Amino acid sequence: MYTCRVLAIFVLVLCGIVSGFGQKSNGNTFEIVTESDTSFSIYKGKAKQLILTQVAKPDERPYIHPIMAPDGQSPVTEFRPNHHLHQTGLFWGLKRVNGRDYFMKWKGDYWKRVSTKITARQGKQVSWQTVYNLLDSTGQTTLVETQNWTLQEVGGKFMLDLEWKGQARTDVTMGKFYVGGLFVRMPWTKELAGEVINATGQTNKQAEAQRSEWLDVGVQRRGRSDWAHFTLFDHPQNKAFPTPWRVDNEFGVGPSRQIIDDWTIPKGETETIRYRILIYTGPINQSQIQEVAKAYQKIDPH
Repeated sequence: MYTCRVLAIFVLVLCGIVSGFGQKSNGNTFEIVTESDTSFSIYKGKAKQLILTQVAKPDERPYIHPIMAPDGQSPVTEFRPNHHLHQTGLFWGLKRVNGRDYFMKWKGDYWKRVSTKITARQGKQVSWQTVYNLLDSTGQTTLVETQNWTLQEVGGKFMLDLEWKGQARTDVTMGKFYVGGLFVRMPWTKELAGEVINATGQTNKQAEAQRSEWLDVGVQRRGRSDWAHFTLFDHPQNKAFPTPWRVDNEFGVGPSRQIIDDWTIPKGETETIRYRILIYTGPINQSQIQEVAKAYQKIDPH
């Protein structure tokens, strides 16, 4: 009788553990929902918590906005703030591409959508792709830009991986400039606290144009005491690694090879650049960030 009772208790406990794992798995499952021919959104779990929206219009630069905090309580990206109307959440825009400005210019005389594709619609990891032509002043394609994105959740934090590919239709030169490439705009105003810190410990404007393996930007959430953060990680296969970073006066940040010097893509060749992005709330944990950086740097995508 005693043995039977012990066995019954063991079975109940085991079922509870399995059930708990099942609930955790469901909670961490993402789904990409196509909402129109110009956007799709990613939702999490049975509650359909919005995580982010990818906007991909036929005649406008693609961008991701909003991105929601992992707790679902507020967005952590900002769309076209008064001080930088060309900045749209999380986006990629190069400067001085054969003299053309794809960072400040986002409309159809510069950008033309080729395709969008959802490559993994549902699961613990989802992925998608956008492809755009970057147009010259005559409407001809200078560069074909492909963005491959992957989203997963790790330890209560969202993790985005970007693989950017630029295929040159002609000889392309990106002129030296203080910004150009991946960029994130968070919702910050002067009454809110904020801080940038990089892998070498440089903070705020000290980190401007400095080379670093990673950079964290955090701002206080409006109406709350806690902070939201983006940590962006460089990859050693990127030719500028460790890449220098743009840090503007309103805590807009992004890695940019253009800060160093001109760089080129010869006609017919493709350049690949990779970054990882960690999105979280609460205090920064630099030792944990360093562990993420080490793990990312060991990844060989080839």
